[in-house]
Formats: sequence, structure tokens, C-alpha cells
Amino acid sequence: MSTPSLTLRDFTASLSDGTQVNLGQFHGRVVLIVNTATNCGLAQQFVRLQQLYDRYRDAGFTILAFPCNQFGEQEPGDNSEILEICRDKLNLTFPIMEKVDVNGEQSAPVFEWLRQETGGILGDAIKWNFTKFLVNRSGQVVRRFAPTTQPDLIVADIERLLAASSYGS
Repeated sequence: MSTPSLTLRDFTASLSDGTQVNLGQFHGRVVLIVNTATNCGLAQQFVRLQQLYDRYRDAGFTILAFPCNQFGEQEPGDNSEILEICRDKLNLTFPIMEKVDVNGEQSAPVFEWLRQETGGILGDAIKWNFTKFLVNRSGQVVRRFAPTTQPDLIVADIERLLAASSYGS
């Protein structure tokens, strides 16, 4: 008998205000998990991410942004400062999680899992801000996207997963 695979619902994380969230609450939704940094040159992707969220959230899609300061120290603020930028300056409405490490000994468990699920020949380390992970309605990682992949290029994958009418319980 094989060991059941982990899914997104096996993890918890904290919102930027410190509220613990069981990621199982997103079971049945298509989820895009992104490690973000507000001072990164790729931060222009926030606008496109918000557009994706606005377009598909009522169809069962969400985005979880996990701020990270591991790449070029481009997210130096604390959680409240990051949230202020994301809400007040960038007008983001999708969940902004607590700042985490995505690589190394202190990496958030959900990112350890995401990396393991999408590792390749060159290893599983996340190379930069705005690496994206697409998770299906059953909580399984289906694809990893490079930091430079623009959110618009993920639309077909999101639509395909949203169109899937059934998922495991």
C-alpha cells in the first residue's frame, strides 16, 4: 500500500496579519501560489496577477502571495509594511501571506512541498521572486512557472483547470 501524496490542504500558513490559515480551505479552487517582492523589477506582475484574480475568482480561482526577502533583499519590510504597499498602493485584493523563506533550512513547509513536487534535473530551488505554482482543485501541483513568465501566459492553464468539473474529496 502506498503512502498518500500530500496536497495543499495538508498545510497551514499565516496571513500577513498573523492569522493562521488552513490551506485546505482552498480545496475545490484552482490556486496560483507566488513568491513576491514589492521592490523587485518583476513587481509589475502584481497588476496582471490582480487582473487574473478579478477575472476568475468567481469561477473558483485564487492567488496566494507569499512575500520573500531571499532574492536581492527586495522585500525588506515587515508584514504590516508589505500589506500596506499591497493593499494601499497596489490595490491588491487577493490574500497576502506572512513573509517567508522559500529556500533553505527555514523555508515554509508549503514551499518545501511545492519545490519537491516540481523539482527537476537542476534541482528544486526557487531561483528568484515571482516563481509561480499552479495547484488544481484537488490540491495537487500541476505546473511551475519561471519568474519571468507573465501572468497572461498562464490563462490557458487556469481555464483548463477551472473547466475540470470534478475533483477528489
